[in-house]
Amino acid sequence: MSESDARTVLWGRQRERIEDRLRDLDPDLARYVLEFAYGEVYERPGLDLKTKELLACVMLMSLGNPDELKTHLRGALRAGASEEELRETLLFAIPYLGFPRVVGAMQALRELLEARKKER
Repeated sequence: MSESDARTVLWGRQRERIEDRLRDLDPDLARYVLEFAYGEVYERPGLDLKTKELLACVMLMSLGNPDELKTHLRGALRAGASEEELRETLLFAIPYLGFPRVVGAMQALRELLEARKKER
């Protein structure tokens, strides 16, 4: 899968908005994210895209970054993760990250799922 394909799968209709937001923040930051993160790291073999997104969710949860977490929760669903897999991934982090981080991540997941229901 090419970098543009990964971004299309993960970001879907949000792709242009996300890329524009990154460029508006800083052109170099956008280049690093788009070329390095998605052009190099996401293209490494060995893990499928769903697994990479589940890992990204846990790492963003650990950092306490709810906006980026929502983007990657959405990406995980778009990459084939089920709601159950997302919930189990978040719950698995309790012994390592603690309840407050997981509660916040579950709230982000809940908001995402509610928004998806309204879209349908």
